Amino acid sequence: MVGGCEPPAAGCQLRLSTSNDQVFMGKLVVISGPSGVGKSTLCRRLAELDPCIRISVSATTRPPRRNEENGRDYYFIIRDEFERKIRNGEFVEYAEYAGNLYGTLKSEVKPGIAGSETVVMDIDVQGGEQVVRQYPDALTIFVEPPDFDELLRRLNSRGTDPPEVRRRRIEIARREMERRWEYKHRVVNDDLEEAVREIHDLIAGARPNG
Repeated sequence: MVGGCEPPAAGCQLRLSTSNDQVFMGKLVVISGPSGVGKSTLCRRLAELDPCIRISVSATTRPPRRNEENGRDYYFIIRDEFERKIRNGEFVEYAEYAGNLYGTLKSEVKPGIAGSETVVMDIDVQGGEQVVRQYPDALTIFVEPPDFDELLRRLNSRGTDPPEVRRRRIEIARREMERRWEYKHRVVNDDLEEAVREIHDLIAGARPNG
C-alpha cells in the first residue's frame, strides 16, 4: 500500500462499470494480485493520475523495509496491538500472509466512501473476499503478471526477503493466481503505463477497447 496522494477534489465521484455493464456510483475499488506483480506501483501511479482517488494504507506486523515510512507505506504495528485491534473490530479485513498479519483499518475506508472519495484498496485475495462480503458492489480488479515465469523472476530478484519468505510468497502466488477468475476484471501488468491506463478506465467507467 502507498499513501501521500493528492487530496481528493471536492465532490469527486467516479462512475464504475462492472463486468455486467451495470453502472453504479462506485467508491470502493479492490486491487489484488500475487506478490511481485507491481500492485503498489500501479496504485501510486493511479493516485498521481487522478486526485479523486485515494489509496488506503494497510496495517502490518512485518518490520519496515528500507525507505518505507510509517503511515505512508504501511502502519507498522506490533502483533499484540494488531490482535487487540482485531478483537475490537477495527478492521474491514485482515489476513496472515507469509508469517505476518496484514489488514485494512475501518478508519482508512469508511470516511472516504461515506463522502465523495474513490478509495482503492491494495490487498490480497483473502482480504478481497472479506471486503466483497461487506461491500458487494465494490469494483474488483486482479492484476496478473505477463506469465508466471516472469513473476518468479521478480520474486527471486528481491533482495529484501530471505529464501524461506520468497518460497512462501511463490506458493501463495500460485494459489492466488488460481482465484483470479473471482474478480470482475483482470489486468495484465506487462507495460506499467498501459496497465495504469486500463485500470483507470475501469475506475472511470470506460470499457477498455470498447
